[in-house]
Amino acid sequence: VQLQASGGGLVQAGGSLRLSCAASGRTFSTYAEAWFRQAPGKEREFVAVIRWNGGFTYYADSVKGRFTISRDTAKNTVYLQMNSLKTEDTAVYYCAAQRAYSGSYKLGYDYWGQGTQVTVSS
Repeated sequence: VQLQASGGGLVQAGGSLRLSCAASGRTFSTYAEAWFRQAPGKEREFVAVIRWNGGFTYYADSVKGRFTISRDTAKNTVYLQMNSLKTEDTAVYYCAAQRAYSGSYKLGYDYWGQGTQVTVSS
């Protein structure tokens, strides 16, 4: 499975962006897809996950109510709609996929896309 993330950019605080993660290859083997982010000088952190079948979603507390993860199964694409952006959301955002449930939605991802930079200015 290859993952291609896009949609990052520069936005003012309070604004919105939508990230996309297009999957190609053996996509039928994907159990769940997620977004992570890594800010300068910080560790990578979990943002949101969506289970491919059924659409179960789970969010980090820091983005709950502001971000929405969704999927288009026909396009093999996962989206992250980010609203009410804050300066602390500035980070490189990565999409990732699990082949099977690892026991945690925050760990155990088998495939990773390249990052896309999101910068929120004050």
